[in-house]
Amino acid sequence: MSAENMHPDAGLLAAEPSDVPDAVVDPAALEAAVLESMPDDDGGSADSFDAPDAPDTHDAADTPGTPEDPAGFGAEADEEPEPASDAAAPASPAPTGTLSADRLAAKALEQRLLGGERKLRRREVAAGAGLSLLSARKLWRALGFPNLGDEDVAFTERDQTALNTIVDLVRAGKLTEEAAISVTRAIGQMTDRMVVWQIEALVEDMVQKQGVTDAMARKRLVSELPSLVDALEEMLVYSWRRQLNAGVQRLAVRAEAGLASSEEGREGDEDDAPLPLARAVGFADLVSYTSLSRRMNEKTLAQLVQRFENKCAEIISVGGGRLVKTVGDEVLYIAETPAAGAEISLALSQAFNEDEILPQARVAMVWGRILSRLGDIYGPTVNLAARLTALADPGTVLVDSMTAAALDHDERFVLLPRDAENVRGFGEIHPVELQRGSGKGLVLD
Repeated sequence: MSAENMHPDAGLLAAEPSDVPDAVVDPAALEAAVLESMPDDDGGSADSFDAPDAPDTHDAADTPGTPEDPAGFGAEADEEPEPASDAAAPASPAPTGTLSADRLAAKALEQRLLGGERKLRRREVAAGAGLSLLSARKLWRALGFPNLGDEDVAFTERDQTALNTIVDLVRAGKLTEEAAISVTRAIGQMTDRMVVWQIEALVEDMVQKQGVTDAMARKRLVSELPSLVDALEEMLVYSWRRQLNAGVQRLAVRAEAGLASSEEGREGDEDDAPLPLARAVGFADLVSYTSLSRRMNEKTLAQLVQRFENKCAEIISVGGGRLVKTVGDEVLYIAETPAAGAEISLALSQAFNEDEILPQARVAMVWGRILSRLGDIYGPTVNLAARLTALADPGTVLVDSMTAAALDHDERFVLLPRDAENVRGFGEIHPVELQRGSGKGLVLD
């Protein structure tokens, strides 16, 4: 949720609006939809959870009208929604037996992860945190949670504590509302990707070690995960603190020095001149990945992708860089100096040239200025690095002329000018091939 589409009178600390139409949700229909996807193996009761999540993550469950009116910021709405028809609502299934062992295990895991049994409705949680429901929903949406109805008993006291934690920062003036929502969204998006990654890794491990099917491994995960929760949580907090410290050093303590070092060879009117960070930006792109992936089965393709990501992550971290993101067959990385970026780029190219499974890669690196937002990077420097990657021959590394000038007197690198190229959005550029000079380069354990 971006700041520009917030209602001006509906800030996080705003009072409960009296004219906001409430969501019309049929809890029985929601329960039936969820339970339909969770068949009861032992013929027992389908009443396994206190409050199912809404199946539509795009606010359909919180929408009084059509999908075009998500009603997440319903303060603009003029009319009360029509109440749900009792005749149209399906009857709630009556309990017929006891919970299966699998569902008992799932419920126990849920209570452990959520900090207790679901006992609170959304209005109770919002009121307990001193928030309007509209304000609470802003934060829940930023975290990536689906909307639920007023009658859904979906929350625990820990949900209320979490709301208080972030809102107290706003009340104390430590964060603006926009910053609070942005930070909250970062947490939601990063942890969502993290848990998906972890669950898939655990499932794959069980398939390989226990010789079970993928479906069986996913079922067993519920009973095996409790023994891992504390260790995973401890490592998460440990890594976050280490990464936060490293990020402060890169993005605050050393930022000014990086800009000063990037002044050489500049005239001050470059497209990236106003941007706040100086970085070496690199791309590595696997050659013929698309044709290879078409010939591979699911297991082989998964192994190739994992091998590619693992190798890139190792080399980039050893070189002191940061892996920004991986998209299919391409990885984007940054480093704080042109030399560090060059070392990483050469190491990546060499690693793929020597790998017996992975194909060669095209690699390019540009030293320039960037904008860092939302965990990603932006600016002409990024675009130029991407264009140079497409120009590179398999197994080679290209840089632009300004980056070559920054590396020119470093004996660790050899620079071989290539013919000028016309590049869309940049006009004529002068690519330079980067090769290894003296020294061993990055040393991997």
